[in-house]
Amino acid sequence: QVQLVESGGGLVQPGGSLRLSCVASGSIFSIDAMAWYRQGPGKEREFVASTSYSEGTIYYADSVKGRFTISGDNGKETVYLQMNSLKPEDTAIYFCDARILRGGNEFHYWGQGTQVTVSS
Repeated sequence: QVQLVESGGGLVQPGGSLRLSCVASGSIFSIDAMAWYRQGPGKEREFVASTSYSEGTIYYADSVKGRFTISGDNGKETVYLQMNSLKPEDTAIYFCDARILRGGNEFHYWGQGTQVTVSS
């Protein structure tokens, strides 16, 4: 089992920055990759960025490339999402996701989310 807690959300003006944090606890040694997703008002949850520890790869959604940066600290314990040049369309609840591979199956654990509001 993995528990995830996000923090760092808030209200920011367009063009501003925020850094989200996701702290993992429990069986963190089994985490293969971590990612950020978001869900805007009236929208479906969408992929934002991911980092794979086993593959050493990082991916971003086209909508955030060049503005957002995903990074990690303390091994697999913490993952960050640095968000710069924020736009109103970035307003959403941001969720942290941990992927575990076990026995040929893929398992995902989610945090409770943190609200990001970009508005003047």
